[in-house]
Amino acid sequence: MSSSPLDIEGVVRASALERSGDAQTKRWSPEIVSGRLAEISGEADAASLTMAFELVRRCQRDGEPVAWISCRQQAFYPPDVQRNGIDLEALPVVRLESVKDAGRAADRLVRSGGFGLVVVDLGQGGDSPPDPLQKRLLNHAEREDAGVVFVTRKSADQPSLGAMVSFRGQTRRRRLEDDRFECGIESLGDKRWGPGWRADVVCQGPPGLR
Repeated sequence: MSSSPLDIEGVVRASALERSGDAQTKRWSPEIVSGRLAEISGEADAASLTMAFELVRRCQRDGEPVAWISCRQQAFYPPDVQRNGIDLEALPVVRLESVKDAGRAADRLVRSGGFGLVVVDLGQGGDSPPDPLQKRLLNHAEREDAGVVFVTRKSADQPSLGAMVSFRGQTRRRRLEDDRFECGIESLGDKRWGPGWRADVVCQGPPGLR
């Protein structure tokens, strides 16, 4: 009987590498959030917006339309994100007052089928979109294979937005040089690949951080 290559010492299935303790680093890409609700959280000085905009940049590079929704007067600084490769002309931005209105706007955008990624910056408040709205969002995201990413300001020990969120990641930032930072995210909960993995990107810091 011929032996299988898997019988050779040191040979494992490629699929096992994602689960092994020695392979906990992933490539941060839109595929991680496609077809589901995700939450990117972090403290005030973390890299939540940076990691969200990295998904935007990669979607735009691949020709996928993206929309950004902000609530509670939250706003990013356009020159900073443009400096890191975001095409502002191709990024529609919706600004609303309440978390519920932001969730409804995301629901309409994802349901339209016209966006591969919708980011909702919920700001400093602790409110969550209502559960029925999250369920509708998830259904639309699965049907359209679109990612819905909520950005929140919270610590790792605070709960996620709800049971419909299938990926929750906590962000961090580390200075490498005067104008370069390593920004990363660690999976606190992931219904596809499990918790514990991380992803890192290197970016140019805004003038105020140099």
